[in-house]
Amino acid sequence: MTIRYKCRHCETEIGQLPFDSIDEQFLLKNDITPEEQDMYIEHGTEGNYTIQCICEECQNSLQKFPNYYALKKWIQ
Repeated sequence: MTIRYKCRHCETEIGQLPFDSIDEQFLLKNDITPEEQDMYIEHGTEGNYTIQCICEECQNSLQKFPNYYALKKWIQ
């Protein structure tokens, strides 16, 4: 079982961690709302998780072009 980190804009896989090194309660802490969990954490088959985050290149693009924040999906 793994935890995958994937950019929510360009869908590039950023990295993976073996799930057994992370406690599930730590992953699903109460610091984020259930709506945020639904939006950013996907529970896949076989107990795998995918965390939607942002890669460095997309972050740099958002800093250069802040109007992209208004778009739900700005990379085609």
